[in-house]
Amino acid sequence: MASMSPPHAVACTALLLLLLVSVSPCRAASSGGSGGPSAVVLPVSIDDATRQYVTMFRQRTPQVPVKAVVDLAGATLWVDCETGFASSSYAGVPCGSKTCRLARSFACTTVCNGAPSPSCLNNTCGGFPENTVTHVTTSDNFITDVLSLPTTFRPAPGPLATAPSFLFTCAPTFLTKGLAAGATGMVSLSRARFALPTQLAATFRFSRKFALCLPPASAAGVVVFGDAPYTFQPGVDLSKSLIYTPLLVNPVSTAGASTNGDKSNEYFIGVTGIKVNGRAVRLNTTLLSIDKKGVGGTKLSTVAPYTVLETSIHKAVTDAFAKETAMIPRVPAVAPFKLCYDGSKVGGTRVGPAVPTVELVLQNEATSWVVFGANSMVATKGGALCLGVVDGGAAPRTSVVIGGHMMEDNLLEFDLEGSRLGFSSSLLFRQTNCNNFRLG
Repeated sequence: MASMSPPHAVACTALLLLLLVSVSPCRAASSGGSGGPSAVVLPVSIDDATRQYVTMFRQRTPQVPVKAVVDLAGATLWVDCETGFASSSYAGVPCGSKTCRLARSFACTTVCNGAPSPSCLNNTCGGFPENTVTHVTTSDNFITDVLSLPTTFRPAPGPLATAPSFLFTCAPTFLTKGLAAGATGMVSLSRARFALPTQLAATFRFSRKFALCLPPASAAGVVVFGDAPYTFQPGVDLSKSLIYTPLLVNPVSTAGASTNGDKSNEYFIGVTGIKVNGRAVRLNTTLLSIDKKGVGGTKLSTVAPYTVLETSIHKAVTDAFAKETAMIPRVPAVAPFKLCYDGSKVGGTRVGPAVPTVELVLQNEATSWVVFGANSMVATKGGALCLGVVDGGAAPRTSVVIGGHMMEDNLLEFDLEGSRLGFSSSLLFRQTNCNNFRLG
């Protein structure tokens, strides 16, 4: 495949630059112990043009800020090594090494005829970076290099914790096509062995878990890895008040490249039903289970801007919502949404537009993820307010994909050791939001 034009210059919000440019590195730490951090963080903002969630971190020697898209899928962090990559500290991962075997790689570059570079190294283990936005997968080298992340998030920037040999996958420039402007890679938060949650936990010796708090437009969110209290201004501590549901494993890989027997690295939960305004929606519930071929079920995705529903589920939910909102004047549909209202006729509440709740019923009737107007409705051009669910077709791989908008200003804890998801429901109910997260 031919390379595309270089991506735009790295750019991000003033907040992200403040967090990553203004801090002073602390003593490099390859492990936790008494001198290592108990938690590290990634700042998160939303790209208005693509509605992708982006972050910044520091990498290489000398260290430079790298902008990347946040992804709950993928096998590893991947970055463009073809355009502008310069580092004196990178190293290849040898074919047949323990690391290569653990990465379940079935590729090896034995001889590279070009000039030595991260993408051209002899006897180097190969990976398959995937752009999960465009669903394009390619092949390139696994390498290691310095990676640094902040250890505090508000009220002031804090020191960086450094992993001197962090494994990631190189990618050619063309793979960045479709990413937010300036993004040169994707940060994997999946359950894979060399995704950030597990690799950071092994490096710094803290718990194998992370909390995700996605921001709406013009605000800041965070991913926090390790052992940290979930505190928000003004004086809200959610550390012991989350609701938990099991994380399920899809028995069949959903990646663009995999081998027989590979399981999915994505995060699935057991939605057993959906309610609108407290009333159960009639659904074909077999679609909510994952079958032996890995089809069906419910997963969470940060690259899907809005929640995507299989056609019959989409129709049932929109019909039920329309019935419960018959008194609100409708307006023509605004793509990609099917059900839209005159926004001037919809009242407001602390948790967004005054519309019926949508509940994702989990392992039992007593456990539901309640979705309020701020996360169910989308304001569009012309003043229309639309139910933010998208028709995913009659035969999608996954029946329900919970997209980014539904997760904004909700705290989600992915506990990989306990294989469970903790969730807060809307932080707006507690008079706070992701922008108010505090660490340090």
